[in-house]
Amino acid sequence: MGDVDTPPFKDIVNGALEFTIPIAHKMGIQAVEVRPGFAATSVPAAGNGNHFGVMYAGVLFTVAEILGGAIAIATFDTAAFYPLVKDLHIFFRKPAKTDVRAEATLSEEEISRVTAEAIANGKADFTLRAVVTDADGVVVADTEGLYQLRAHGK
Repeated sequence: MGDVDTPPFKDIVNGALEFTIPIAHKMGIQAVEVRPGFAATSVPAAGNGNHFGVMYAGVLFTVAEILGGAIAIATFDTAAFYPLVKDLHIFFRKPAKTDVRAEATLSEEEISRVTAEAIANGKADFTLRAVVTDADGVVVADTEGLYQLRAHGK
């Protein structure tokens, strides 16, 4: 029997998004790069506008918030733990008129701390800061989210 190849983390996230968060899938949110300690998502401007011709605030929020789950899938043991969002603050900087990209990172030190705490206590909080940029690289929003890694069954 041959080894089974695990698909890239971005494909896992994109495959699950339609079923786990259907509204984000309908917005067109995609994981574009996902690896341990890093995630990037994107969303198209088309179909996500508001009443004055820029991207709707809720879409900007969602493309950034999704990063907490995407980064957790690639970084932590999903057989033992799942992520949830406890709080998220968004700071709107400029109107977004193009497709946008959101990115977030977790340091190796923070990953180690969260993993050890979750193993010891069944849960661990972590903060994730994201930057959302337009097609020209202009920061249109940034977020600070409080997430929790929680053991299944807790």
